[in-house]
Amino acid sequence: MCLAIPAQLIELRPDDQAVVNLGGIRKQISIGLVEGVKEGDYVIVHVGHAIGVIDPEEAQRTLALFAQLQAGEETGAALPEAAQETT
Repeated sequence: MCLAIPAQLIELRPDDQAVVNLGGIRKQISIGLVEGVKEGDYVIVHVGHAIGVIDPEEAQRTLALFAQLQAGEETGAALPEAAQETT
């Protein structure tokens, strides 16, 4: 299974590179596969490459679901119902 994570683009760099914020962690990625991105945009990141742009509201919903899943793993709680439908 592959996982792509929403991240906010916080800095554009030369040669199709950028820095994103992944839950408080800054990571350099390639933006060569997406056109017209700018600082503040949310992108979907997969193995160090932005593979698409995502709406900010959708990014926040996805990140909130990841946080719920992580909290459930830490407490041993059952998956939220919405997450069970996608697994």
